[in-house]
Amino acid sequence: MLAHGAAGVLAAVALFLSGAWGAFALAFRFPGVRAVRLVAASAWALGCLALWAAWFGWRAWWALPGLLASFAALLAWWATIRPRNDRVWADDVARLLHGEVDGPRVVLHNVRDFEWRGDDDYDVRWDTREYRLDRLAGVDAILSYWSGEAIAHAMLSFGFDDGRHVVFSVEIRRKRGEAFSEIGGFFRQFELILIAADERDIVRVRSNVRGEDDYLFPLRMPREAMRSLFLSYVDAANELARTPRFYNTVTSNCTTIVYRMAKRIDGALPFDLRLLLTGYLPEYLGDSGTLDPRFGVDEWRRLGRITERARATRPEDDFSAAIRVGIPPAYSPPSGDSTA
Repeated sequence: MLAHGAAGVLAAVALFLSGAWGAFALAFRFPGVRAVRLVAASAWALGCLALWAAWFGWRAWWALPGLLASFAALLAWWATIRPRNDRVWADDVARLLHGEVDGPRVVLHNVRDFEWRGDDDYDVRWDTREYRLDRLAGVDAILSYWSGEAIAHAMLSFGFDDGRHVVFSVEIRRKRGEAFSEIGGFFRQFELILIAADERDIVRVRSNVRGEDDYLFPLRMPREAMRSLFLSYVDAANELARTPRFYNTVTSNCTTIVYRMAKRIDGALPFDLRLLLTGYLPEYLGDSGTLDPRFGVDEWRRLGRITERARATRPEDDFSAAIRVGIPPAYSPPSGDSTA
């Protein structure tokens, strides 16, 4: 009797979760305007409730096969939803990054260099840039907090010995007029894009236009690791240009993709919940030995808070130099240092 009761509870939970998942999937991805999607989600939820009542209340034999058949049909429809690169995209994600590598020389196409005055007021500029891997001088993690202390957007900035920086950022690829939704990120609402941009563009829009709170953390990496990580971004960009992918709030976001690429360099890098709660990424970097060890995490947070410095910059200023005032330059261990 106890086993039978437990099985019934598990079946009920499984049916509830599958029904709820189906309602959200239809609400976000059913074809049509929002009202049509909500009608489809409501019809699915009511249908599931009716079948649950028939199975658990009336003991109708046909209810469970009906539920299973309905869910199988929903999954078959779900499998037809494919990521695409040919939608009408928002201006800031309209072009796909791609690159070519020739020894130490890397050419990146569609590097973003917008001049932002507001979320809907900007000058559009996309460039082709050349970088030399043998002139890489450092890597910084930049975190932009937009929803409390646990949630931040993570980016990596590669610095060169001529003072230039290029930031790589994994982001959602919004359609024109579309807004971000954390829940929608679980239900194939957005494609994934990798942006390469100037710090004046991709950092300043967050600190100065969107009112986010930004921090810069120097990372401790041998030069070979820096180059490998840079090239992994180029590989990822080229792959996304060939084969589009969906963004996922948990499995394919700004931090988990960086983690996968970094793990190719250091296979011992541990997975941690702080890779999902990105606001605590500095603590993870400190524990893993990747954050420059000269200071503790709290001190790096104090030194690395760039929000006010970014907001104080003028158009003619060197933005990258201005936000680094007071931050000690990154220390890179010699080649082959296993602590990186």
